[in-house]
Amino acid sequence: MSSSGDAAGVSRCSRVALQRVHSTTAPLHQGVPTTLWKLGRLNHIAIAVPDMEKATALYRDVLGATVSEKVPLPDHGVYTVFVELGNTKLELLHPLGEKSPISGFLQKNKSGGMHHICIEVDDINAAIADLKTKNIRMLSAEPRIGAHGKPVMFLHPKDCDGVLVELEEA
Repeated sequence: MSSSGDAAGVSRCSRVALQRVHSTTAPLHQGVPTTLWKLGRLNHIAIAVPDMEKATALYRDVLGATVSEKVPLPDHGVYTVFVELGNTKLELLHPLGEKSPISGFLQKNKSGGMHHICIEVDDINAAIADLKTKNIRMLSAEPRIGAHGKPVMFLHPKDCDGVLVELEEA
């Protein structure tokens, strides 16, 4: 076989290997059971703020974003303002009441900072049941109604690489 024949043979083998790697007919995870719920898009990133008016003015007046009105959520112990970003939102959080979880956060972080991320799921109850079997702890016994009027559940940050994760039913 000539050297050009060898090169063509190698090239054919490479293309065959590439075709197998990029095959769309074979499942990527054979034998792994599919879950009954799906992770969706990033809904928002929550930021705890010591001064809600100042933070709202930053995003609205300085950065030019559209912001919502301040809304009290007594069941969660927070005031919220949502900042629209086009592809997601920021949720500004400020303490409401003496038992607010944001108060403790702000005592440790005087200037405020990122508090949690919120990811949508298509079935929150199925997600909770599945995650419990995988030893992910929940911060409450049952889902609660969140700022968007939908069921939410917070996952323990020690089980999520130090990040407080909120799941929200889409």
